[in-house]
Amino acid sequence: MADNFLAFYARVDVQEQIVECAEDREIAPRYNQGFGRRPDVVAFPGDVLELAKKGATSFHISEERWHDPLRLKAGMPKSELDENRKGWDLILDIDTPYWLYAKWTTYLLIEALKFHDVKNISLKYSGNKGFHIAVPFESFPDEVNGRKTKLLFPEGLRVIAAYLQNMITDMLRSKILEKDDIPSLMKKTGKKREDLVKNDKLDPFVLVDIDTVLISNRHLFRSPYSMHEKSGLVSIPIAIDSVMSFEKNMAETEKVVAKMKFLDRSLVNEKDAKQLIIQAFDWWGKKNRIRGSKGIIAEEKRVIQLPKQAIPENSFPDCIQKILEGKMEDGKKRSLFILMNFLKSMNWRMPDIEARIKQWNKSNNPSLSQSYIIGQLNWHRRQKDKVLPPNCANEGYYKDLGIKCPDKPWGGCKNPVYSARSNYKWNKKQQDKEIKKAAKKAAKKKKRVKKKENVSDSK
Repeated sequence: MADNFLAFYARVDVQEQIVECAEDREIAPRYNQGFGRRPDVVAFPGDVLELAKKGATSFHISEERWHDPLRLKAGMPKSELDENRKGWDLILDIDTPYWLYAKWTTYLLIEALKFHDVKNISLKYSGNKGFHIAVPFESFPDEVNGRKTKLLFPEGLRVIAAYLQNMITDMLRSKILEKDDIPSLMKKTGKKREDLVKNDKLDPFVLVDIDTVLISNRHLFRSPYSMHEKSGLVSIPIAIDSVMSFEKNMAETEKVVAKMKFLDRSLVNEKDAKQLIIQAFDWWGKKNRIRGSKGIIAEEKRVIQLPKQAIPENSFPDCIQKILEGKMEDGKKRSLFILMNFLKSMNWRMPDIEARIKQWNKSNNPSLSQSYIIGQLNWHRRQKDKVLPPNCANEGYYKDLGIKCPDKPWGGCKNPVYSARSNYKWNKKQQDKEIKKAAKKAAKKKKRVKKKENVSDSK
C-alpha cells in the first residue's frame, strides 16, 4: 500500500496541483494515523515527493490563508492570528455513510449557491464518503456589516453553512423520503424514531453532516489530489454539474488525470458571493441573537406575527415602492431578493407574485434574464416558510441601493414588513372611519327624507 502512495505522489502533475492549492496556506502531511509537525508548507513540487518519501500518505491544508504560515504556533492569541490571516475560503464538508444522500445534499447546496448568483464554485470528492464544496475568499466583499471579512473566521463560515443548510432542509427531506420512509430509515440506520423525527418531521441532518461546528482557527481539509488512507482513493475535483453521475471508482489512482483545479482564484472577476454572505448574516441576525462581551452567548426564537390577508401595494413602505417603480440600473438582484421575501410575507399568492415580479423586471434597464427570474421564482415556490426581507438597518441593501426610508425621530419600523403591516392597519382604520361616516351620513339623509315623507302624508 505504501508503494501506491509514493508512486502517486511521484507524479509531477499531482505535485503541481497540490502546491498550487497550498499557496499561502499551512499544510500538514499525514503519516497513516498521525499528522506531522505543524506548521509546514510546500513551496515546490519536489517538496511533495520528499514528504511522500518520508512516509506521508495524505496532505491537508488550511481553510485560512496566511501572510506567513510558518509564524503560526499552538496557543497563538487571536489578535496575532487575525493580523497574520489574509483571508479564508468557504469549505462545506458533506459527510455521511449514505452515498446517495451525500450526492443529494451536495447537489442542493450547489443549487443554493447558484441561487445567490455565486459563480466560482469548486467541488471535489473527499476521497471517502462525501464531497467538499468551496468558494474562494476573493469572491467575498472586503467588509460585511462594517467588519473586515478576513476577520470573520470561523463565524462567517458557520453562519453561511447554517443559512444554506436551512435553505435546503425541506428539499433534502423530500428527496430522502421519496426513497425511504421512516421505518426503512430506522432499519437502515439503527436509529430510533425519536432520533430521526423532530417536530413531527424527518430531520435530514441526523443522516447527513455538514461539518462546520468543529471548525476553529487553523482548521484543515484534505488537499485536492491527496489520497485517502482508508479507501485508497483520490480526493479529485469534479465538475459541479456532474455530482449525481459521479461514482467512487472514478477516483482510483490509475484513472486520475490531475488537470482540473480546485479553488481557482484566477477565475474570480467580481465579488460574486457578496449577496450570499450579506443574506446569510441578515438571516442569522433575525434569530435574535443575545450578545455578551465575548460574543454570542445565547439564542432565542422570535414569533413573527405576519398578516392573515394579502396586503395591497398602497400599504407598502417607501423603500418597497421605490423598488417597484423599476427603471433600476444596478442592484436588481438584491432588489429581487427583497421583493420576493417581502411579497411572500405580505401573504401574496405565488401567481400574483410571479405576475408582479415579471412586470417589475420589464421596467428595468437592462432587465434581468428570464432564466434568472424563473429560477428565483421556482426556488421560492418550493420554500414553505416565509422569511422576512432584510431589516431596514442592513446597509448592504436599502442604503446601498439608495432607497432607504428617511429616519424617523421615534425610530420607525425595523423591517419593511412591519411598516407595511402598520400602514395597512392605519389605512383600514381610516377606511372603516370613512365607511362609518358615510353610513352615518346616509342614515341622517334617510331620516330627513322619511321625515319629509311623513309631513307630506299628513297634509
